[in-house]
Amino acid sequence: MGKTIITCAITGAVHTPTMSEALPVNADMIAEQAIAAAKAGAAILHLHARHPDTGAPTVAPEHFAEFLPRIKAETDAVINISTGGNPVMTVEERIPAARQFSPEMCSLNMGSMNFALHPMADKYDTWKNDWEEGYIKGSENNIFRNTFQDIRMVADALGGPEHRVKFEHECYDVGHLYNLKFCLDRGMFKAPIFLQFVLGILGGIAADIDNLVFMKRTADKLFGDDYQWSVIGAGAQQMKLAAVGAQMGGHVRVGLEDSLFIARGELATSNAQQVEKVKGILAAQGNQIATPQEARAMLGLKGADAVNF
Repeated sequence: MGKTIITCAITGAVHTPTMSEALPVNADMIAEQAIAAAKAGAAILHLHARHPDTGAPTVAPEHFAEFLPRIKAETDAVINISTGGNPVMTVEERIPAARQFSPEMCSLNMGSMNFALHPMADKYDTWKNDWEEGYIKGSENNIFRNTFQDIRMVADALGGPEHRVKFEHECYDVGHLYNLKFCLDRGMFKAPIFLQFVLGILGGIAADIDNLVFMKRTADKLFGDDYQWSVIGAGAQQMKLAAVGAQMGGHVRVGLEDSLFIARGELATSNAQQVEKVKGILAAQGNQIATPQEARAMLGLKGADAVNF
């Protein structure tokens, strides 16, 4: 079994400042936590941006510019810029930062879905910022749009010879794997591909081991040996699914984007704390951890010298 790549998703667009003091909500926090996560063992850093005044998710290139050069200067980690933005943004709104900075990797969501966060609102009586309550409660009506046309738009914008971005194909349900197979057959992407199984988002497939096995079996049927894969267990299943996924030959993703906790009922103090924990779990079960350079070789990335930041 090859080495295991740890990805750390630093801040995301799901959680809000009220939910955890550790959540990075400005450029300094994003940079500091990303650098610490890389030093802890994360080979890939999956990055969203936050508005410097409110902590709200943003896709503005100028907000990414506040932390990307610093992270590159202080780590060797692979930078993965999200094209997911947040669930109410169009694709046209979500891709300018990736187009401007031309990172080694970008996430690419492989299908439309209900992307619901609203049950989290029941846990809070007050909010730090005016935008938070409406953002969370309003997700009851969200459709996270990723049509075939949207997918083609991202593929054309970032996957060609100008940028040579490697996509992290995020699959929130089994149908997204079939969407990807269709796109692959139509020539939008070239094998080998990199899949990210996302389990545990309300609106997608639930975070349990049977579903992980089913997703992996389906991917085997569709893609044969021409893919590598990783798993996200959102919320409480983060470490459990990471452990099982690594035993199955997959890579893993942790980070405060996916879970704010380090143990049941205990908020994590940082992204690096989650990386350290999963690294310990993997080491205990015999997995070797990939370095950034090993991850680049395994995934066929263009290299840090080819990015635009």
